[in-house]
Amino acid sequence: MMLKMLPFKLLLVAVVLCFFEGDAKFGESGARRRRCLNGTPPRRLKKRDRRVLSPEAPGGGEAMCRGLYPRLSCCSRSEAQGLPHAEAKVLSVTNNTECAKLLEEIKCAHCSPHAQNLFHSPEKGETPEKELTLPYLCKDYCKEFYYTCRGHIPGFLQTTADEFCYYYARKDGGVCFPDFPRKQVRGPASNSLDHMEEYDKEEEISRKHKHNCFCIQEVVSGLRQPVGAVHCGDGSHRLFILEKEGYVKIFTPEGDILKEPFLDIHKLVQSGIKGGDERGLLSLAFHPNYKKNGKLYVSYTTNQERWAIGPHDHILRVVEYTVSRKNPHQVDMRTARVFLEVAELHRKHLGGQLLFGPDGFLYIFLGDGMITLDDMEEMDGLSDFTGSVLRLDVNTDLCNVPYSIPRSNPHFNSTNQPPEIFAHGLHNPGRCAVDRHPTDVNINLTILCSDSNGKNRSSARILQIIKGKDYESEPSLLEFKPFSSGSLVGGFVYRGCQSERLYGSYVFGDRNGNFLTLQQSPATKQWQEKPLCLGNTGSCRGFFSGPVLGFGEDELGEIYILSSSKSMTQPHSGKLYKIVDPKRPLVPEECKRTTQPAQILSSECSRHCRNGHCTPTGKCCCNQGWEGEFCRTAKCDPACRHGGVCVRPNKCLCKKGYLGPQCEQVDRNIRRVTRAGILDQILDMTSYLLDLTSYIV
Repeated sequence: MMLKMLPFKLLLVAVVLCFFEGDAKFGESGARRRRCLNGTPPRRLKKRDRRVLSPEAPGGGEAMCRGLYPRLSCCSRSEAQGLPHAEAKVLSVTNNTECAKLLEEIKCAHCSPHAQNLFHSPEKGETPEKELTLPYLCKDYCKEFYYTCRGHIPGFLQTTADEFCYYYARKDGGVCFPDFPRKQVRGPASNSLDHMEEYDKEEEISRKHKHNCFCIQEVVSGLRQPVGAVHCGDGSHRLFILEKEGYVKIFTPEGDILKEPFLDIHKLVQSGIKGGDERGLLSLAFHPNYKKNGKLYVSYTTNQERWAIGPHDHILRVVEYTVSRKNPHQVDMRTARVFLEVAELHRKHLGGQLLFGPDGFLYIFLGDGMITLDDMEEMDGLSDFTGSVLRLDVNTDLCNVPYSIPRSNPHFNSTNQPPEIFAHGLHNPGRCAVDRHPTDVNINLTILCSDSNGKNRSSARILQIIKGKDYESEPSLLEFKPFSSGSLVGGFVYRGCQSERLYGSYVFGDRNGNFLTLQQSPATKQWQEKPLCLGNTGSCRGFFSGPVLGFGEDELGEIYILSSSKSMTQPHSGKLYKIVDPKRPLVPEECKRTTQPAQILSSECSRHCRNGHCTPTGKCCCNQGWEGEFCRTAKCDPACRHGGVCVRPNKCLCKKGYLGPQCEQVDRNIRRVTRAGILDQILDMTSYLLDLTSYIV
């Protein structure tokens, strides 16, 4: 009997499996993506429960939500509407009719068959109980909601549209609200259904290639508006973190931030705090021979001008400093030498990045400052360097000028263009990077820059800086529409050891945390664009948060991301993240390097040059009033008389019995007595030498 019933049971099991399989395929792309907030699958409504109402039908409440989700829903007929009572009360406080319609729609998000994806995301983390919970909104719908309901909900939307949608708009192409048929208001990004097919493809690719994502590791927190991180190349593996207000801090290989800043120029720096204001500490570059000469170069904006010709808002200044002879972790502020000053009218499109190329020259990248032709006429020629790349030779023995012009500069002998210019036509260079190991043997210098397009400000571009090119007309390496409203931020060419997959890729992104890579094909020499996947689940323990302020690179070639909150109430919210390949050990054996302790300067010039400054090549340039090989001989003009010795510029140390600036007068108050004994003469000479020694020391 049991054997006779077996075929029937097998047939029954097959029918049940087919039923569940068909149910899984119902809708867009499978029930594995459809989950209610409690993790259960959505309920298929029976015909008697389906009230096919228009989403804009009057009445609202449960009936409206069933009209929005008539087939699959996470709210049954007997259940109350999805939002908790407290949040429903907040979202009901409005007298604006249009805003009320949007709020009624949003209240139904808990009934969506995609409710779990709409509300739960590792990027948001745990939401405080008192904070209002909203689903992930489609980008255009988010802006529509913000501008419609701004000012109509007390205590809510007290921020900018960009910041509000940064936290509540879906950025990864996933399911967003509204996810039901709806009349379009603000373009294709107003409804999740418009990109559902594309999302299905991306999700399928994500499932297949999820193991190709990279991880980010939080390294430092508590920073104040970090804008860059560089190394000095002396083997100490220290990372120098730039803060916008004018501080440079040292992050040690042991994972500590030194208490005393490496450089503190916050009293000189004019820093902007409003959105889009680029003023502040802009860049830091160490001399390629820093270990021996201790030279570093800093750019910043200031209002402490030494000259003023025509109207301007601030000065962009480039300064050379030397590290302290006694402390390798601090800069000697007395060694400041101004290299370059550019007057600027506006606070955007400043540029200001510094970097040394493999040719040993210093490159300075300047934006167009958003100036017009009328502005240039008013500034009376002070904007000759606007939108240009400058190339300078800092390795000069000349004491009266800070740099010389490389003979290979395209305008070296030109009378129409400043000889410092290497290329021009830039608009808003975000950040530029030089490839230390270019793959193309025919190009000995590869510099990549992010920039905005002058003809179409809404698009961005990646430039390969080449000698003499005008990028107003020169085609860019890559041009594309930005991922979001955030401006482009240039990064670095990865030449690290930890990740083999990322080697040779130019890593960059935008302010809102979207990342890309560019890699040059060895065969075609063409640059190929790819999205950089940063995972936040599985083997990746951390996730990225906050707007991107810049990128960094350490001595091993590993790349870092710097971010900070936009909130003015959290000034120390800056963080430093490291990009890590989860397929490889954190520090593979072949990547381990010996860390050398930071050394004090030991060159001959740094040891002996006392009353002057050392050039990067090691020549001691004397200050006014000093002379000699190491500036240890003071000059007195006119010279000291009657055996006096010049101990300071125009300061004579006179023998006993003489006085005056040049010891030219006899001190008549001293009674001259003939010394009969040799002992008295020795005592006088000893006293004189002691006085002389005290001045010299």
